[in-house]
Amino acid sequence: GVKFEYIPVLLGGIFKATNNKSPAESLAGIKNKREFHALETERFVKRFHVRPYTWNPFFPVNTLNLMRAAVAAQLEGMFETYVDAAFHHMWVEPKKMDDPEVALKALAASGLDAARLFARAGDSDVKAKLIENTRSAVERGAFGSPTFFVGKEMFFGKEQLREVEEMVLGK
Repeated sequence: GVKFEYIPVLLGGIFKATNNKSPAESLAGIKNKREFHALETERFVKRFHVRPYTWNPFFPVNTLNLMRAAVAAQLEGMFETYVDAAFHHMWVEPKKMDDPEVALKALAASGLDAARLFARAGDSDVKAKLIENTRSAVERGAFGSPTFFVGKEMFFGKEQLREVEEMVLGK
């Protein structure tokens, strides 16, 4: 099988560096586009068997603290557990994960030492690593998320996952 290497980045930092906007902003006020986006997301969920999945009514959320905690989790050797828990509380049992108390409680309920991770998230080495990851992503060509790299080839958006799959499989 293929294993993705998740690299925490600050999406707002990518948007700022590339003069991009979030879909929440770019879809606002465009007749039918939000509804199509919901339909397209449901197609994606079915195609790639992403179940369980529930739209998070609090989305979009400010991910600064979550991404810093993700870097802390990497440094602490619990990144995969953290990613699984964070995604679970965003997209399976949706919570307002940009509320520090909600995130702390949710991640702790998933077995993580969330208090330690969020405390570590304030450390200068964690902040510097997140900034470096974000800068590096922009230098490689990223302008949003998700961005996938297979070798030197870049793919943007969940809609491109089929092309990522084909490239990995050599089709």
